[in-house]
Amino acid sequence: MSSHRLPPERRPPGSAAEAAERLARIVDAAERAAGEVIDDAEEQAQRHIEEARDRADRIVAERLRELADEIDPPADIVETSRAKHLRPVEPEPQQERPDWRPSEPSAARLLATQMAVSGSSRKEIEERMRSDFDLHDTREILDAILGPEE
Repeated sequence: MSSHRLPPERRPPGSAAEAAERLARIVDAAERAAGEVIDDAEEQAQRHIEEARDRADRIVAERLRELADEIDPPADIVETSRAKHLRPVEPEPQQERPDWRPSEPSAARLLATQMAVSGSSRKEIEERMRSDFDLHDTREILDAILGPEE
């Protein structure tokens, strides 16, 4: 078959410029086709994501309804089942609580911490602990709060 009888796009190129132009058109068409495929794939992926999200939301909503019913069943169920296995809770009688006081070392540590936070010096804290708690060795508490003395 003669190349003159072929349609122009099927004839062999007459020059390098014509070949380059034809290749450019082919590459351009391929890029457009690839772009359309990518766009279509992205749309499908987005639809799948939305469907999965909707399905997950429905599952979560259903599970939350089930849990809510377990915690606080509808009134018609409560009336029939409550009588079978639940009884009212009686309040506990009030008991007198003894006055609670921290131990002397705990109270001393608390005071030292409060004074350190408010910016008191090591010497001020030590003097207060000795006067208020009759502590002679304050080093362990002060080292724990302020760090070892240099």
